[in-house]
Amino acid sequence: MSEVNSPRLTVHSPANDSSTDRESQDFGSDNKRLRRREKNRIAAQRSRKKQTQKADKLHEEYERLEQENTALKREIRKLSEEVKHLSEVLKDHERICPLIQCAMNFVTMPRPHSDGLASCLPRRGQSEVS
Repeated sequence: MSEVNSPRLTVHSPANDSSTDRESQDFGSDNKRLRRREKNRIAAQRSRKKQTQKADKLHEEYERLEQENTALKREIRKLSEEVKHLSEVLKDHERICPLIQCAMNFVTMPRPHSDGLASCLPRRGQSEVS
């Protein structure tokens, strides 16, 4: 029979003790390394999940701000149209309203002895001009 195929018998000797110690140390360091790799893998997963959640939150905030911005632009257009309309109404009214003309004259040229805007109002008993 050939020795190549026969199982080896280990004989307990001091020389074998040192190799066993090395093997157990190697096994211990391999085990530590595997535990460390597992911890690192879990930490990396946690970090990626946290990063994804943060990106999702930022995207939601972006969408909300875009909608708010669109609504504000719509409100600006609406208010600008209202200002334009009211300016036209006021301009049309200025032509026919003596009170506005009197008030504008009063503001630009105040008179010290005047009784204020009351002098612009029609007096009791006087007929109003339409």
